[in-house]
Amino acid sequence: MPPRFAYWTILAGGLPTAFRAAERDDLLPTFRRIQEKHPDAEMKWFARGRLWASPEDARDHAKPPRAHGHRDRNWRPGGDHRDRRETHQAAARARNQSRRRERFARKQRGLAPDQPREPVSEQTGEKRKKPDSMIAGRARKPHPSSSPHRRKRRS
Repeated sequence: MPPRFAYWTILAGGLPTAFRAAERDDLLPTFRRIQEKHPDAEMKWFARGRLWASPEDARDHAKPPRAHGHRDRNWRPGGDHRDRRETHQAAARARNQSRRRERFARKQRGLAPDQPREPVSEQTGEKRKKPDSMIAGRARKPHPSSSPHRRKRRS
């Protein structure tokens, strides 16, 4: 079975028949038999939802390429073609970038290239200490009896 979107078909009495083929030569014997009973029968090329005299005719009437070309990523429908969120996004981008610069400068401040980096408290300038529960290798879970969501039994 040929693809359904482009094929040769036989029209008899102005109506399409069930006979379809990708090649015109495949339909010629059937077309001749139908012409004996229906002299007005004709073979047409079906493509893009229309009947054409030939595949070349369909190709010649194809839509021409767009004159204005490809739209860039900033194009928006409407009058001024601007994204309303653009100003807010630009401000957030600038704010985030300045914060990253400050954070990077803070990390790099006073360190020699071969000196290992250690976490430093921003307010006191002292090294941060790990909690005692983290020193053992993993955090300790609280005992289930100390859970505030534990049900109390009625006496």
